[in-house]
Amino acid sequence: MDPIVTVQDAVTAFEPWMEPTDAELDAIEQDMPLILADVDLLDAYITTLDRTPTELDARRIRRARRRVLAERLTLANRTAGTSLPGGAA
Repeated sequence: MDPIVTVQDAVTAFEPWMEPTDAELDAIEQDMPLILADVDLLDAYITTLDRTPTELDARRIRRARRRVLAERLTLANRTAGTSLPGGAA
C-alpha cells in the first residue's frame, strides 16, 4: 500500500525568487494608467450588458475609449526612446 502524501508544502512553498523584481514592479507602475483606463472601459461596457445603452452610456464608453487610446499613445511615446537590453538595434 502506498502512503498518501500531501503536496501542500510543494504548492504553497515560498521562495524569494518567486517575487517580482524591481524592474518588473517599475514596468507595472508605468503601465498602471493604461490598466486603469482599460478597467474604466470594461466598467462602461459591463453597465450596458443588461440594458439598452442610453446616450449617457454611449458618452461614457466614448470617453473611456478616448482615455485608453490616449494612455496607449502616452505609453508608446514614453517607451519609444528606451533601448532594449542585449544590444539589439
